[in-house]
Amino acid sequence: MSKRHLLALFTNFDEAEAVVKELRGVSLKGFDANKDMVIKSPIEHPECESLLGEKPVRVQWFTLGGALTGGLLAFSLISASQGNFFAQMKGGKPIVPFPPNFVLTYEMFILGGVYISVLGFLICAGLPARRSPLYSAKVSEDQIGILVQSDEAASGSLKAIFTKHKALEIQEEAGK
Repeated sequence: MSKRHLLALFTNFDEAEAVVKELRGVSLKGFDANKDMVIKSPIEHPECESLLGEKPVRVQWFTLGGALTGGLLAFSLISASQGNFFAQMKGGKPIVPFPPNFVLTYEMFILGGVYISVLGFLICAGLPARRSPLYSAKVSEDQIGILVQSDEAASGSLKAIFTKHKALEIQEEAGK
């Protein structure tokens, strides 16, 4: 089945909140409110956070993984390169001296953590991403938009919910 995209515009946040609550409560085949609904607003609404619920934050796991990988990779590469010169006369010094290696390992902990944090941010933010199939410049000015994606069978019910809550405008576009 093909997907349909609907964008409903509201001027009143209370009406938009009522629509979101109703969409979370309704059971339509081909529509999941947790995955298929996006709220767009020109300003931040503090009450909107409780409405949308908690979102998982995973960037810190990328940072930890990048730091550990960078540090372990640096230490192993430095030690391996020093170990290759075991035939050279060291003058009683160890083949792999730890104190000087820890300085470079520390630097690579930081470098790996920073690079993978940036990469993790881009992945978790969904960037680069395609632009939304429907857009209205009014969302940038003073209106609240609710963008939903559903099967064709559910689009009629979604339109009815939007009109029941006094949507100013409903845009529709066939998806893929």
